[in-house]
Amino acid sequence: MFKPLTRVLLVGLLALLVGCKTTEAPRDYKTMRARFFLEAASGDGTPITLPQSGVHVTVNSKPVLTEGDITNVELVQVELGKCLFFQLTPTATRDFYRMSVSHQGRRMVLVVDDRPLGARRIDGAITNGVVYIFAEVPEADLPALVDNLKKTSVAVQREIVRKGG
Repeated sequence: MFKPLTRVLLVGLLALLVGCKTTEAPRDYKTMRARFFLEAASGDGTPITLPQSGVHVTVNSKPVLTEGDITNVELVQVELGKCLFFQLTPTATRDFYRMSVSHQGRRMVLVVDDRPLGARRIDGAITNGVVYIFAEVPEADLPALVDNLKKTSVAVQREIVRKGG
């Protein structure tokens, strides 16, 4: 007698769970994963070539900063032109400070979706959790790049908070 009732309850519960799934809001951006790689000290690593300048940098295989470390991206005007401004999480700021102290003189390469886009030399300790980097993309493409990177970082941070991390 309970077996048919159990089946009906299980099917009903399953239908309820499937029916309650919320749909994701449509995205108005393209997901872009920004990662920063540190120049390898020994020259052993992954060779990267920047698209416009043709600069070759051999980097470590593990990124020092990932999309989970970024809270904001902006396009800013500095003395030398327009560049990308990356704001880091508090934890990433502390880790990046230590890394910038011990690796002065090395370059850091920005890679977006497996495409190298820019490099900067670490010329001193970076204490404020802000990374400025010039991207080797046409200036007309910079606003869309920044918008996609910013919205991706907001979505990643929202997911980290949702998961409790």
